[in-house]
Parts: sequence; C-alpha cells; structure tokens
Amino acid sequence: MERIKSLDVLRGVAILGTFGTNVWIFSSPDGLAAVLGGGGPLESGLRALSNGKFLALLSILFGVGLAIQHASAVRRGARWPGWYLWRSALLLLEGALHYVLVFEFDVLMFYAVIAVVCAFVVGRGTKVIRGWMIGAGVVLVAEVGLLTVALYGSGLGGGGATDTSSWLDQVAFRLDHVLALRSEGVLVLPLGVLLFLAGAQLLRAGALEQSMRGDVLRRKLITWGLGVGVPLNALTAFGGTDWALVDRYLCAPVVAFGLLGAITALVHRMGERAGPLRQGVTAVGRCALSCYIAQNVLASILCYRWGLGITGGPLWTVCCFVLVSAAVLLGAWLWLRRFPRGPVETVWDLAYRAPQRLSSRRTRCLPGRSA
Repeated sequence: MERIKSLDVLRGVAILGTFGTNVWIFSSPDGLAAVLGGGGPLESGLRALSNGKFLALLSILFGVGLAIQHASAVRRGARWPGWYLWRSALLLLEGALHYVLVFEFDVLMFYAVIAVVCAFVVGRGTKVIRGWMIGAGVVLVAEVGLLTVALYGSGLGGGGATDTSSWLDQVAFRLDHVLALRSEGVLVLPLGVLLFLAGAQLLRAGALEQSMRGDVLRRKLITWGLGVGVPLNALTAFGGTDWALVDRYLCAPVVAFGLLGAITALVHRMGERAGPLRQGVTAVGRCALSCYIAQNVLASILCYRWGLGITGGPLWTVCCFVLVSAAVLLGAWLWLRRFPRGPVETVWDLAYRAPQRLSSRRTRCLPGRSA
C-alpha cells in the first residue's frame, strides 16, 4: 500500500495533543483533580482544547493502522490475525512498563486489549463491523449516562495529587492502586472498540486518500465533527464537573473526527511543501511511541518532586507544554536524520521480528524442507 501522506502528521498531532491533556496532571499540585476539577474560565478553556479529543484521534489512527496491517496480510496471503497478536502482546508489555515506571494514566495497555478484540472483527463483513460499532456505542453511552446520573452533584474530582517524594514511591503507589488507576478502562474499552473500527472503515472509505470521494467524506467529517461537535463540546466543557464524563467520552470523540478531516484536508492542500513545523510533527508521528513515552518522562523530570518539582497554575502548564513539545519535536527530527525509526520503534521491530525469524528457521529445518 502506498504511504499515506497525512498519516504521520495526524499521528504527530495526536501524540502532542494527548500530552496537552496529560500536562495538567504533571504540572498542577492537584494532579488528576486539575483535569476534572474546577478553575476559572481561562483554565477551563485551555483544558477543553485537548481533553479527550486527541486521545480519540489517536484511537481512530490505531484503527487505521489495524486496517493497513490486515490489508497487508491479505495481500501476502498470510494468516490473520497471526503475528498481529504478538504485536498486541508487545504493546501490552510496553504499556505495562510505561504505567509502572513512568505514568499512571497510560493508554497503551488498553489499546493492546482493544487491538486483539478488533483484530478478529476488522476482516468481517460491513454488517458485522457496524454491529460491533453500534454495540460498543450503546455500551459506552449507557455507562457514561449511568455514571453521570450517579455522580451528578457529587463534585466529581481526581482525588488530589499522586506525586510522592521519590520515584520508587511512585512505582509502589501505582502497583498498590492498580485497580483504581486502571478503572478508566470501563469507559476506554468500549470507546476504543468503536473508534478503532471507525478508523478502519474510514480508511477503506477513502477518508485519507486524495480523491473526490475522499474530499466528500472529509467535508462531512468536518461539518459534523467541528460544526456540531465543537459547540456540544463547549457546552459540556463549561458545564462543570457534573458533565466531565459526557465531555470527555461522548462529545470529544465527535470533535476528533472533525480534526481527522480538517488535518488531512490541510495536508493535501499543502502538497509537498513541508516547513519546519510540519517536518517536526511528521517526525513525531513516525516516532509516535518513542515520543509518547519521552514527553511523559520529560514532564516527570520537570514537575515531580523527585525531579525539579516545578508545579503551578495555568501559565506554568502552558510553558511546560511548550517546552516539552519543542524538545520532542526537535529530538524526533534530529533522530530521524540519522536513524530510520525511533528508539522504541527500533527495539519494538527487533522484538516483533525475532520470533518470526526463529519460526522461519525451524520451518526450513523440518524434514523435506531443507535445501
């Protein structure tokens, strides 16, 4: 399959945008409460710019990647899901290490589970895929609705900071509270199934291709995602913490589809022109896993007490986002000038291919298969 021009840009935007949500957890003394808690109109507006949207966009792009992997396997006549399950196992391991060692709100573990489920669905007929999407959507809406009603008026919050005096204390905290800290999976899993499969279907429908049908589909995504999704998202974002779940898990994903359409349309309009910003964002997209981990490590060093321990209000949060994002953009661009893929991606590729090579050698050594 020909390389999709907009895909790396979309991934780069999604990775940096996801950090736009996570940075509030790092930079505020209140930790997670900074995301779900109150704050003035300016702070609420800044949080609303990224909350949930880019995580949803990243989920859609994982679905696009899943569809590309499936199409490649079909063209080669390879068994599916086959080695894709090993890829998902590696993602689960990577996410678990990231959760324990770096950041308690890692999303890779959830993506690994979602990928396995969707791998068995993505090759089915359109009716089956739509059925799974509808089912996941119904479960998500029901969960968000019930939780919103149950928690309405209770002042939903994050429960204060999770920072501790040392890195080892943080590791111990994450291990001791794994069930509570992973409880978001109740909402992320059905949302992820819906968005993964939506991403796969959008790729097949031509949403990322430079064609007339792609233009038509992108206009629809922009109209509904930005024209309808943004006003709804604004209402819930400024509606107080009672609407936090609706805002993050229902309205923000609608906006993500609009972002997908708008960014892809912009990349196609720009053509081959690539200024410094686009080059940096593209590099982040090509080193997505490395940059996702790197930005959380850098923010930990800047903000946690075992590092520099700098926390503060919205101004510091914005400064932290700019500093870390600039470092990631520059670092990814410089790395790719010398190496073909990011450092984590390099280790990933070695781990992914090693058992395949071993299996291939064993197959060649079987009786009747030797040269």
